[in-house]
Parts: sequence; structure tokens; C-alpha cells
Amino acid sequence: MKRILIIEDDPVIAEVERDYLQASGYAADIAANGDEGLRLALSEPYDLLVLDLMLPGVDGYEICKQVREAKDIPILMVSAKKEDIDKIRGLGLGADDYVSKPFSVGELMARIKAHLARYERLTSHSRPADKDELRIRGLHIDKMSRKVSVNGTELTLTGKEYDLLLFMAMHPNRVFSKDDLFEKIWGMDSLGDLASVTVYISKLREKIERDPSQPQYIETIWGVGYRFNL
Repeated sequence: MKRILIIEDDPVIAEVERDYLQASGYAADIAANGDEGLRLALSEPYDLLVLDLMLPGVDGYEICKQVREAKDIPILMVSAKKEDIDKIRGLGLGADDYVSKPFSVGELMARIKAHLARYERLTSHSRPADKDELRIRGLHIDKMSRKVSVNGTELTLTGKEYDLLLFMAMHPNRVFSKDDLFEKIWGMDSLGDLASVTVYISKLREKIERDPSQPQYIETIWGVGYRFNL
């Protein structure tokens, strides 16, 4: 049974989320403040976090940052903050998705199920063993260990950064729109925010490109999308 931690200080919202999760066959716990939420998230083997941003004690941004540094599990941020800058900040800290309040519980459940299913596929050891390594100029991707290095220096990538890089590297010289990439990497058609793609492309460039302002690997095709160049 998948375990999900809800970090939410509004008891009504938290209990509704827990009820729906339990009805869907998940085990769900609630932390009503940031300090307790951070402690549980780091010490217990949860499969996914539903994380509010505005919390008493440690806020959601700091929780996301610390959890992402320690674990590679899906993190869904939930907040009444609707400004793009808040979404970009959350995604930039490693969140996998961002849901604005008020939201449909059905939509939230769909996102949770999609992220869990996708994470399980990516961490499964049943993937084909062919082409276990990709070497593209100075970039080296080891699919078995999920390690990435540039010119011999190993990089630290989040799960989503790695997935996006691997997908594009395995489909070189092909242009993908933001919608294409969101569907392939986040596993949902219209449920998410396309700002996620922009944020993660930018973060990848900062890590793999010698000069992110003049990228050699991931090229922007203006008005269309992005292309990975061999």
C-alpha cells in the first residue's frame, strides 16, 4: 500500500484529502504544521507528499527543499498562492506539481495517481537493458544508475530533471512542444502547469551547459518548443 503524507494546517482540507486517499486504497497521514511535517517526511518512507505552502513553523518551500535534497519522491504543492512567481519558486525547489486552492479533489487525486504511477514505472527494474549508457559529446548518462556527468564531473539532478534530460537525449534532433514534454514527463495532458517545463529546462541548462545563455545541448526553437542537439 502506498503511503502519502499530507502536510496541511487546515483540518477540513486535510481530512477531506485523507478520506479520498484512503477510499482510493492509499495509506495517508496528516501533519498539521511544518515542523512535524518535515520530521515525518524525512524519517518515514512515504511514497508521495501533498504539501501546503503556508504553514505554521517551517514553510512549504523549506520542506520541499530539504526533502528533495534527501529523497526522490513526488512532491505536490498545494497553495492559495496563485502568482506565477510562487509556482516557479516551488517548481524550482524540486516540486513535481503545483495545485492552486480552491481545487477539485478529483483533479488532485488524478494528479496523485499519475505521479505515483509514473514514479513506479521509472524506478522499476523491468526496463529494457539495451543502450544502458548515452554518451553525447561530454555528456554521459548512465541509465542503470541514473547518474549523469559532464566532462567527468558527476551532477546532482532531481528525479524530474533526470527524466526530462533522458527523454530528450533519447530523442535527439526532434522538436518537442511544452505540451509534448509535459505529457511525456509529468504523465498528464491538461492537468498541469506548463511553467513546469520552462523551469526544468532552465535548471537543466544551468547544470549541463557550459554557458546556459548559449545552450549547446538543449536548444529553444522559438514559438515551437525545445530540441536536444547531438
